[in-house]
Amino acid sequence: MLPVVALVGRPNVGKSTLFNRLTRTRDALVADFPGLTRDRQYGFGKIGPRPYVVVDTGGISGGDGVEALMERQVQAAIDEADHLLFLLDAHDGVTAADLDIASALRRTGKPLTAVVNKIDHLAEDMAAAEFHSLGLGDPWLVAAAQGRGVSQLMEHVAELLPDGGDEPTEEDASRVRIAVVGRPNAGKSTLINRILGEERVVAFDSPGTTRDSVEIPFDVDEQHYTLIDTAGVRRRAKVSEAIEKFSVIKTLQAIDACNVVILVLDAQLGIGEQDATIAGHVVESGRALVVAVNKWDGLSPDQREQVRRDVERRLGFLDFAELHRISALHGSGVGLLLEAADAAYANAIRNLSTPELTRLLEAAVQAHQPPLVRGRRIKLRYAHQGGRNPPVIVIHGNQTDALPAAYRRYLINRFRGALKLAGTPLRLELRSGDNPYEGRTNRLTPRQARKRQRLKAFVRRKD
Repeated sequence: MLPVVALVGRPNVGKSTLFNRLTRTRDALVADFPGLTRDRQYGFGKIGPRPYVVVDTGGISGGDGVEALMERQVQAAIDEADHLLFLLDAHDGVTAADLDIASALRRTGKPLTAVVNKIDHLAEDMAAAEFHSLGLGDPWLVAAAQGRGVSQLMEHVAELLPDGGDEPTEEDASRVRIAVVGRPNAGKSTLINRILGEERVVAFDSPGTTRDSVEIPFDVDEQHYTLIDTAGVRRRAKVSEAIEKFSVIKTLQAIDACNVVILVLDAQLGIGEQDATIAGHVVESGRALVVAVNKWDGLSPDQREQVRRDVERRLGFLDFAELHRISALHGSGVGLLLEAADAAYANAIRNLSTPELTRLLEAAVQAHQPPLVRGRRIKLRYAHQGGRNPPVIVIHGNQTDALPAAYRRYLINRFRGALKLAGTPLRLELRSGDNPYEGRTNRLTPRQARKRQRLKAFVRRKD
């Protein structure tokens, strides 16, 4: 096991900035906004002489409600850490909250290093003087945004880390990445905690609790997964804060980077326009999809029937995806979601043989001929696979650019039904062969020219 380094401190002292600097990524959302980070974020440290795992945590503010849940996440990171980096703000100096946090961290008995951040444009001696009062030894001075002093800090920390652990490797190719998306307060974080069987991410009865995309690796029966908790996506007209705009961008990036999407719908609020918009993003990205209608257990029979009608009316274009009615809070129906995600991903990466696709194309054409275009029948000759995740079927023929959208949908439904490609979108690419004689005039031989003249003369005499 690699040693674990946890970043702790007050809100807005630069923990996420230092996390991105140590991991050389932009995984943690960063803004000049206190309390932005709420869940634990893990990454491989890439600065320093030794490999390690770095954990970004939310700020410790001593509040109640969601702040209390955040501090439970911080405590979990402290419990599993081998070394703590206590971040402080050079511009704010030592505050009462810093003194309380320092006292609490000392009681843990964990190796601890005080790190004074944001020393840019400050004299180092003056910046460090005040922080000796914490009784944590000489503080380390860094500017995480510029990377100043970070390498020296991690060289010091490496000497205090326990031995053991291998170099971090690239993510296992067999690991299925599952992104959980939906509107705010639909129950995404609650669903992830239920799947994991622990309180891994902050779940609170308030819209917008999750602000960043959090990746959580876990294994079930030798099958490797990575769950991605995402921020709720609201309508653009209701997105006013810059933080929320970045959260939406991170959610869309998570959709593009995953293998399977679990779309969580709030049955109590009904199926709204924003649910259809999110589903449209998933279909455009070509990701395998599982639809989970959450909070189903609290509905009356009439409400359940209304939700069924709304799903058929607003999300009819998701007829390829499996729909599960669940309760993330109580766990009913949740156990089937991973099986559905596995099946959807297996269909998305299936290899389709060219002879089988061509036979299916011929059967579809025989059952329903393509229309005429300028008096000529559109001909579809053969088909083969052009890509996976999502499956792409390439059809060759002539005049394919004039094939109507309704006939394309007919072909997609025929292929999906015959191949049993449930859970994944299917795309068609139509290609027409080039006419080798296009633009060339037919020159007659002298004999053909004389025959043509005789025919013209015969027609004139007959008239």
